[in-house]
Amino acid sequence: MKNMKQKTLKTINVIIMLLIAANFSYAQKKQLQAPDLANVKYGEHERHVMDVWFANKSKTTPLAIYIHGGGFMAGSKEKISSHELAQLLEAGISVASINYRYKSIAPLPAAHNDAKQALQFIRSKAEQWPINKDKVAIWGGSAGAQICMWLAFSDEMANAESTNPIERESTRVTCVATRGGQTTMESDFWLEHIRKYDSGSDTAFTGNSRLRTFGVETLEEANEIAKSISALSLISADDPPIFMQYSMPPNGAAPSKDNLKKLKGWIVHHVTFGINLKEKMDELNVEAHLQYPGSEAKYKTFVKFFTDKLLEE
Repeated sequence: MKNMKQKTLKTINVIIMLLIAANFSYAQKKQLQAPDLANVKYGEHERHVMDVWFANKSKTTPLAIYIHGGGFMAGSKEKISSHELAQLLEAGISVASINYRYKSIAPLPAAHNDAKQALQFIRSKAEQWPINKDKVAIWGGSAGAQICMWLAFSDEMANAESTNPIERESTRVTCVATRGGQTTMESDFWLEHIRKYDSGSDTAFTGNSRLRTFGVETLEEANEIAKSISALSLISADDPPIFMQYSMPPNGAAPSKDNLKKLKGWIVHHVTFGINLKEKMDELNVEAHLQYPGSEAKYKTFVKFFTDKLLEE
């Protein structure tokens, strides 16, 4: 009996050690690879910093820029997925991950302009860094996705007359990928397509919070800025291709109102946003891929999409 108990305890100890080892191994895999360049400043504010990973220091490679989400109120460059980072680097695509100012620091579109500045800064380093500034992609989720689409679908914003060489760099990109992205910030769209799930969403688009978001005094001013940064308003026939990813099908059931936080997250990242943008892009004959549960999109992941677009001859 004693030997049996000892064997049982030994077996339990082995199982525990295996579980600890497995968890440690998983934690190692999850740990973010150290960047080749950390906290590189691209502007004057403390959040004007980026991390950079080079796929190959001995030759020029394309670059993908990650813009984090967080409702323009939170998040950081460290939120980049370690798995996606590793996949991009392995494919031969260098990566940068940027911070930008929250709307509590400076109202929108300050965050958007920060991302533009970061993009131009990176391009200005092309002679020093092993990157091809003519092959640049951007991706992000939620607020980061919204910024990405603004950058991708805006006309050229370089200032050719500027005395600052960074400002003379192009703001156009090769392709863009988003996850749960808001393709418009205009209140009319939200009130028409989103309110049916939760009437409480009204206040975010008709109240003081909207005025604070854009740093203005009237809803007319807020709506004007919102339109100027919305993909649905900006998209034109000469814009780059996009890969959009959403977590719910078009006719998926909404979460229960008992879990208000989950419901609101479901609303603001709804596939309705992507469907409307894809329809408009299809009309303009601009390449657009929309992936959601049950869809038959050409690409299952943005990494494959970027690989095709950035590494094609």
